[in-house]
Amino acid sequence: MAVSIGRALARIKADVRAFVPDESIEGAARDAGHRWRERQLGPVETVHLFVLQVIHFNTAMRHLRHLAGHAVNAAAYCEARMRLPLEVLRRLLRDSAAAGAAAGTAGDRWCGLRVLLVDGSSTIAPDTPASRRAFGQPTGQKPGCGFPVPKILALFDAFSGMVLEALCLPLFTHEQSGVWRLHPMLGNGDLLVGDRGFCSFAHLAMLFCRDVYGLFRMHQRQVVDFTPGRASRDSACRDSACRGKSKKRKYRRGVPNSRFVRKLGAEDQIVEWNRPANRPVWMTDGQFSDQPDTLRVRELRYRITARGMRTREVTIATTLLDPMRYPKRQIARLYGLRWEIETNFRHLKTTMKMEHLKCRSADGVMKELMIFTLVYNLIRAAMSAAAQRQAVADANRISFIDAARCLRSMLTAAMPTGTIPELIINPIRPSRHHPRVKKRRMKEYDLMNKPRSEYAKATDNQDISG
Repeated sequence: MAVSIGRALARIKADVRAFVPDESIEGAARDAGHRWRERQLGPVETVHLFVLQVIHFNTAMRHLRHLAGHAVNAAAYCEARMRLPLEVLRRLLRDSAAAGAAAGTAGDRWCGLRVLLVDGSSTIAPDTPASRRAFGQPTGQKPGCGFPVPKILALFDAFSGMVLEALCLPLFTHEQSGVWRLHPMLGNGDLLVGDRGFCSFAHLAMLFCRDVYGLFRMHQRQVVDFTPGRASRDSACRDSACRGKSKKRKYRRGVPNSRFVRKLGAEDQIVEWNRPANRPVWMTDGQFSDQPDTLRVRELRYRITARGMRTREVTIATTLLDPMRYPKRQIARLYGLRWEIETNFRHLKTTMKMEHLKCRSADGVMKELMIFTLVYNLIRAAMSAAAQRQAVADANRISFIDAARCLRSMLTAAMPTGTIPELIINPIRPSRHHPRVKKRRMKEYDLMNKPRSEYAKATDNQDISG
């Protein structure tokens, strides 16, 4: 199945079926246990229309009849999307990522390891009771004045930029409580890179048990001391007990919980982390009992001197213990690559208009997110093909928005069949930086503080016609 998708992605023909072949959709539906009868809007036609809708910036359903070249009843199409199981779209997403990996090169590795990036983001769903129950709203919102906020947890390939898996979580759910559900997508010897929200003993130990490396920015509550042979909390506790001091002074502020093992260089060391006494709330008893009592972790720190960077000092925790095979300088450069996942989310949310979803049910929101990530992978595949055709070493230099516009032109027959134009190549600008400020001012309207229906009601001293 992945081979057929990869062959179709390489062709990039002017037809939706060239991107998501019929046999792949039917195979995914059968694997998901979906049973359907032959009708105009079966699984194949529904997925094709869904892709066509999203690649045109999630256009209105009534616009599809102009894009598809035939009549599309909006109500029937909506019901067809409701019949389509979420697992079908999830399998298609995995197949597209597998096709992208099969088409990759040996250069898509870091020190021989496949590097995957994980991070979370959020979007906005329509304000319906079902979405409010499923995803929740920010605190402090008055009834009828807010929107449900689904949280997205995604796993990206660091070099191709493709999405391997995506989860939809409620708003008030920490990313670490769902990241273990992405672990089956990782293979032996892979390297998972993330920010400080994923740095904990429990997560690193779960990856270690799968023979997967982890590299995360150190959590802000973790105390790090690069003094060789320094004391730890356990040794301080034993010393206090020997001197007959109270056990209430067990945890000393500023004393690391880890045990020093070996110094590797300047601000580079191997320490031993201890399993916490209390089980994390997101872990089961079985998962917690399977973890080792101790775990050796490499701690290192480097400084950023580039102009315009907000962070000046970065401390890393990783299970890459070999300093010869994984030098400190290379690790620092690799963690700098983590920012690419923010660019990927920007492409999804801003460029592809995923910031505001349209489905009014919780299940529909998750399907909409799956289609967005699937179309995102198709655009990434077009970028990779253009990079090979135009002899560009880094496919990320191909303009994402230009590739999306090219695909839309092909799908709407605005471009002759077989015509593949040269895509825009972005220049290399490593020192470019911009502050996080806005030039365009917001409209000077009052913020909504009650349901819109309340504004239409006349009051004692106000006429609604005025």
